[in-house]
Amino acid sequence: MGFGLLSRLYVPAQVMVLTFLIADWTGSYAIGGAVCTAMTIGQAIAGPVRGRAADRTSVARVLVVSGFFQAAGFAVMIVTVHRVDGAHWWLMLLIGLVTGLASPPLGQVARSMWPRIAQGEAREAAYAVEATLQELLYVVAPMLATFVVAAWNPSAALVVLAAWALIGPGLFASALWRAGVRGGLGSGAPRGGSAGRLRVRGFLSMMCFFSLAVGALVSVDLVLVGWARERGEPGLAGVMATAWALGSLVGGLVMGGFPRYRLGVRCGLAALGLCALVPALPPVSSGSPWVIGVILAVGGAAIAPLLAASNGRLADLAPPGRRGEAFGWMTTAGTLGIAMTTPLVGSMMDRGGPALAGATCAALAVAAFGVVLVHLRRSGPLRPAAESVGAVVDRTADRRGQAATDLPR
Repeated sequence: MGFGLLSRLYVPAQVMVLTFLIADWTGSYAIGGAVCTAMTIGQAIAGPVRGRAADRTSVARVLVVSGFFQAAGFAVMIVTVHRVDGAHWWLMLLIGLVTGLASPPLGQVARSMWPRIAQGEAREAAYAVEATLQELLYVVAPMLATFVVAAWNPSAALVVLAAWALIGPGLFASALWRAGVRGGLGSGAPRGGSAGRLRVRGFLSMMCFFSLAVGALVSVDLVLVGWARERGEPGLAGVMATAWALGSLVGGLVMGGFPRYRLGVRCGLAALGLCALVPALPPVSSGSPWVIGVILAVGGAAIAPLLAASNGRLADLAPPGRRGEAFGWMTTAGTLGIAMTTPLVGSMMDRGGPALAGATCAALAVAAFGVVLVHLRRSGPLRPAAESVGAVVDRTADRRGQAATDLPR
């Protein structure tokens, strides 16, 4: 868990650093959002592809090689903004797409390990702990990134991201290698097409929920960047992101251990937190950092519990032996959500300032809440007992001398 989280340290800062970089280069937040969109489209395409590669070949090699090429993509971005005029910003769209295609499957590899290690309540606890500790990344990464931006410039911050895109996957790969994971993660898993996953009842609605929720949450970084940049204090963006992540960390520690708080409740609380942020942003109000920080800290308390409940829900929906693939599609759904929402939020920032951009994020979160309510009504509550039944089937298959994944799906 430690190396899996550490390898993702640079991921939460990508949107913020790229927004600073492109806004300084072109003067437009919409173009910055478009470049982030190009990169996330590449990540969405790479998600299932990298997931299948990690299942069927050496997962350590997949992590190291893809991390190297993503670091190279960041390096090309730095050269482009220093050597090419901002009028040719469309070149950055191509570079961003290729950089996204090289993204290593860090999150999906880490989450696909938990069903191999733990079952039932222990598995749910692992997901809750990971979702809570992941918020530390959203505390540390934006804070370090904005410090580098304020002390030097966005290019220097992107150099740091490029270095960690090379180092982080290498550390995770070495941890997997030492743990004895030398081949693929999905040995013995069915080789059916990935599109078959969408036929699982409730899976498609969960993917829609992930797209809306992740898009709304990630786009808040763009809102904070625009607000801080208009104030002439770019470092405030990192401070506010830190307050939001700390609220999520506390919420995960307090609420994550109480199963009575279901997915629908947690999603509703997250949406309410984003709605409360809108009246505090300019031009609706003066945009006091203290008021915004308090709203973010309180409203963020639902984020980590929401992520933990989402991971548990998806693990229950996915058939045994194909959860890694399911989490790969979750990554794709999230990155597609970012790709669709960041240009929209960036355009609203250009037209109406931080308040209109924040209202757009809140509307997306409310839509995600509506989707998850429909999903829960149609698919029913979580069924943790299904894991115990699956374990009995696996043990029966083992006694018969056949792999569990050879059973009829």
